[in-house]
Amino acid sequence: MTILTEIARKAIEGHLKDDDFYPNLEAKEKYSTNRASFVTITKNNQLRGCIGSLEAHQPLWEDVKENAIKAAFHDSRFQPIKDNELPEIKIEVSILSEPEKIEVKHSKFLTEKITKDMGLILKFGNATSTFLPQVWDEITDKTEFLERLSLKAGLEKDDWKKSEIYFYTIKKESE
Repeated sequence: MTILTEIARKAIEGHLKDDDFYPNLEAKEKYSTNRASFVTITKNNQLRGCIGSLEAHQPLWEDVKENAIKAAFHDSRFQPIKDNELPEIKIEVSILSEPEKIEVKHSKFLTEKITKDMGLILKFGNATSTFLPQVWDEITDKTEFLERLSLKAGLEKDDWKKSEIYFYTIKKESE
């Protein structure tokens, strides 16, 4: 278990006991830089919750703690995690690089610019969606990846062609 996955797990455990968890001073100092993160929870190798932030707005340790609680208890796709599930869940923390816009003259060139180690952010009007790089394991076709990203944002599947697309990389820590 890494320090960040331990922070995530203890935040979830603390929330279940109505006890606010704070890491020790060493962990706070080590992860005091503002960074964006995602916390992914799985149970029996199936997604059980995943929530994160796309922009660095608070110290990394706080972002992980907050996203762990949101992923465990506030991901609208799942019921909140119960106490008896704790031994069965696995936690993964993804630390995001600063997103960079992918510049192309025409959308048909976008698939040439993206690689399978990139997380992508789609922005169109007020709609935003993202897929972490891990999603490439499930969606290997670049066009389908972009279409599903559009659908996730509540758009039509081809709206990626007129959207702003950003990429980021991650550093992943798992239990």
